[in-house]
Amino acid sequence: MSSPQPVRSEPGTPPKTGTTVQGWVRPAPTAKEQRYDVLLGLVLALAGVIGTELARGMSPMPADLGIGGIEPYVLSAAGPLALCFRRRWPIPVLVVVSVLFVVMGERATFAFTSNVVTQATAFMAIYAAVAWSRDRRLMKVSVALVLAGMFGWLALGFVRALRTDEFKGANDTLLGPYVSGVVITLAINVLYFFGAYFWGRTSWGVARQRHELQQQAAELAAQQQANARRAVIDERLRISRELHDVVAHHISSIGIQAGGARRVMDKDPDAAKNALSVIENSSRTAVNEMRQLLGMLRAADPDLDDAELGVPVGKAPQAGADRLPALVVEASVEGLEVGFHQIGQPVKVPETISVSVYRIAQEALTNVRRHSTARSAHVTLRYLKDAIEVEVIDDGRPKHAPVGSRLGHVGVRERVALLGGESEIGPRPVGGFRVRARIPLVAAPGGADGSAGDEGTAGAARPGGADGSAVGERTLPAGLVSPESPPGPGGGAEVASATSPGGAVPEAVSPSLDPGAGETDHSVQDREGAAQ
Repeated sequence: MSSPQPVRSEPGTPPKTGTTVQGWVRPAPTAKEQRYDVLLGLVLALAGVIGTELARGMSPMPADLGIGGIEPYVLSAAGPLALCFRRRWPIPVLVVVSVLFVVMGERATFAFTSNVVTQATAFMAIYAAVAWSRDRRLMKVSVALVLAGMFGWLALGFVRALRTDEFKGANDTLLGPYVSGVVITLAINVLYFFGAYFWGRTSWGVARQRHELQQQAAELAAQQQANARRAVIDERLRISRELHDVVAHHISSIGIQAGGARRVMDKDPDAAKNALSVIENSSRTAVNEMRQLLGMLRAADPDLDDAELGVPVGKAPQAGADRLPALVVEASVEGLEVGFHQIGQPVKVPETISVSVYRIAQEALTNVRRHSTARSAHVTLRYLKDAIEVEVIDDGRPKHAPVGSRLGHVGVRERVALLGGESEIGPRPVGGFRVRARIPLVAAPGGADGSAGDEGTAGAARPGGADGSAVGERTLPAGLVSPESPPGPGGGAEVASATSPGGAVPEAVSPSLDPGAGETDHSVQDREGAAQ
């Protein structure tokens, strides 16, 4: 059996006295165990008295020993009564029982020591000392002295027997009566004393192993509780991000359109009517997305209908990278001139990554409207060899507005970090603001903190670059169209796929279509959290 690890004490707890094997100290006996010891001692004491009387009847004591009255009965009962405290004070009990054992042997020869109760008492005293002593060094010294004394007393008995007439004279045996008696007596006593020692050591080892198993079970239970608490916290963070993304986008749009409608209500009723129409659509969309989110949280099966909410949960269009053009159109209708540019051949993207790409773009456009003077913005979606990248840039400056909560940018960074990607949020050297996120589509070799990547982020089966470039490696632009160009005819979103005639992704894809990408300023200043 492998050696268990030492049990560590709690910080600030003084070390226990005495030397213990690998730091473990056996707990003191319980009240129930002590009551059992008292009952056992009383029963053995009664049996010892009865056994002594039977022994005296079979082999009367010599008159010259001076033994009479109640002395033999007291000696027979004293040892078992000491066992009442065998687990509470094991070493003192061992010493008392051993001394009584020798005294009884000296006072009454074999009449007392042949008593089965007396033999059992000495055996249990040795066992209890080894099994229950909390100071292991004191136990080893005490047991060694007791065993040495017992075998010394046994040797003295051999010397005395040699002087008697019982072993004088020869017989026809090979070893003779004396040698045979010594061998038999030694064998019996070795089995007796060392059997008690090893039985006690086994009991102590089993108790230690049981304690370690209980401790491991407690640690596992604590870890499970910690994991459960962490899961709850992570779920709360996820819910807060989703709520922020859904509410902030639509409510900010409603606020902007409501303010515009109020200002032009008398001068341009048609424009006010259009603004109110946008408010109506945004509010309905917000309510539907909120119902969808709440339904997903309430229902174990995302395809079940939530009768109380009144909407079929899981049936509404799920936010994803493929809905970015619709998001751009929605932002354009709300008064911000937004362009869209897609680079690379679209591939199947895991739902978690796809939703994150959509939410990041949504949050960035919301911040453009709320915290920027920008009149135009551009969304770029890139399908790279082993990653997907979304970038939102604008041409505005920060508004002089109250300090924001910073929750939006925090949520963006959290989303990207959880998926093993990298994010860049901050002002551009040429003016405006950039939000860029790159998320790997294959198992990332390590997260942003250098930790091992989660295999669960493995997504589309897009092979890695032939040049072995890492996900975060930047390459120079390869003649791609700048997003600063105006949107296509009709004012809608411009969708351009920068692919070769064969449909393959170009070997060199710029991580940023921004002309100032080569001079990226990494001193990030959150627009939504600064005092604009």
